[in-house]
Order: sequence, then structure tokens, then C-alpha cells
Amino acid sequence: MTAQIRWEQMKSAELRALAEADAIVILPVGSTEQHGPHLPVQVDALLATEVGRRAAQKVLPAEPVVVAPTVWCGLAEHHMDFCGTFTLDFPTFHALLRGLCRSIQRHGFRRVFLLNGHGGNITALSVICAELVRELGGLRVVSGTYWTLNAVARRFAEILEVQENVRHAGEAETSMLLALHPEQVDQEAMRSADSTPELPFAGEGVSCWRSFRELSTNGVIGSPSAATARKGEQLLEAAASGIAALLQDPELWRIPGSR
Repeated sequence: MTAQIRWEQMKSAELRALAEADAIVILPVGSTEQHGPHLPVQVDALLATEVGRRAAQKVLPAEPVVVAPTVWCGLAEHHMDFCGTFTLDFPTFHALLRGLCRSIQRHGFRRVFLLNGHGGNITALSVICAELVRELGGLRVVSGTYWTLNAVARRFAEILEVQENVRHAGEAETSMLLALHPEQVDQEAMRSADSTPELPFAGEGVSCWRSFRELSTNGVIGSPSAATARKGEQLLEAAASGIAALLQDPELWRIPGSR
């Protein structure tokens, strides 16, 4: 029988026992935003949730672990010119994660992994993690974006045929949705949705905010026409394996200054 890992499906006493066992809490963090003409707006939240679920199953039974309900809204101002997008400002995003992590801590958990599935959250989460460790003394808070882990990025490059890694609504995300929820993919629109192959940047180390409307006429970066469910399943497994390996690394949870 598969062990229960979903926070929202567990009883209070079961969660208390996990806290007492020093379980890792995976908190998926996504976004609700436009994903071109062929994908639903919940892509980032769906994929972060699934990667978290699969990673947790791989961590068991070596480590106790539980997957908290997904944060479905993040920082997506750059997508607001396309209908369907929700966005938070930074103080609200920070406050939301602080409140959730504080709740987790008050129940006795000591380790939280913010599993990110949205590119627009990456920089903010680095700052927020540092702040939460200071604000919530005793709680170890770590964040990671699944496709940016070195081992995952290398494997993604081997699986994908047109793009090296995740790009917005492109080959990778479309493939993973085909594997996970094919009924939510407009496969006719997918075949003609290819757009700008890469995000244009001003230069290495330069940060320049732009609306996604300036970067892509249809909200896509890359080649969704190259997507397949087979590649999607391989990508999901690669992402989950990478996150599972990271979560089991004792250095990840070492408190700074301790031996």
C-alpha cells in the first residue's frame, strides 16, 4: 500500500506524528498565469505539485516526508498583459510564505523545502528564504527550482530535442502536461504555437524587466510542437529524482555554524 504523503488528506494525529518524526515538509510554490494558446493557466502549480508528490515517494522510507497544499499564486506581473494571470506583489508573497511556514513550525516541523515551479519566483524565493530563517528561528527553510538543479538540467537536455531546458509553455512544460493531464492540452493549437525560441536578455548579469507581451506575441517561448507524453514522463521522473536526492543530502539541512 502506498504511504499517504498529502497533507490535506491526512488526519491531525498523523501530521503530529510526522512532526515528531522530524519529517520534511515539501511546500510546492507555483503560479497561475497564461501559458500560450494550448495550455491551462495552472501549469506551474500542477507541475510543482506533481514533482513534489513524486519526489516524496522516492524519499520514503529513508526519510519521513509530507507534501503541503500548493501555493498557486506567485510573482507574475510580467504575464499580466495576457488574460488569466494572477499576481502578488513581493511583500504579499513574502507575508504569505511567512504565514504558511510559521503555521508549519508551530505544529512542530523543523524542515521546509519550498519547491518552486515558476521562473518569476526564483529571485524572490532566494531573498525570502534568507529572511524566513532569520524571522522564524529554529526552522530550516530551503528553496529550489526543479529544472535549475544541475543533475536535472543535464538530464532535461538529454531528453528534450529542440530546447535544452524549461521555457515558458514550450517543449518541456507541454510534454509534462501531456503526460500528466493530456485532456487539458489543446493539441491542435499546440502544433502551431511555436514562438520565440529563447528569452532575449540584455547581457550576462543584467536584469531588465519586460512584459511577456514584448517577448512573445502568443505567450510562448520555444517549441510546444515538439512535445510528447513520453518525453513528459521522463522529465517528471528526472525532476522528482533530482529533488529526492537533494532532500536526502544532510548538508541541505545542516544549521549554519553547527558541526
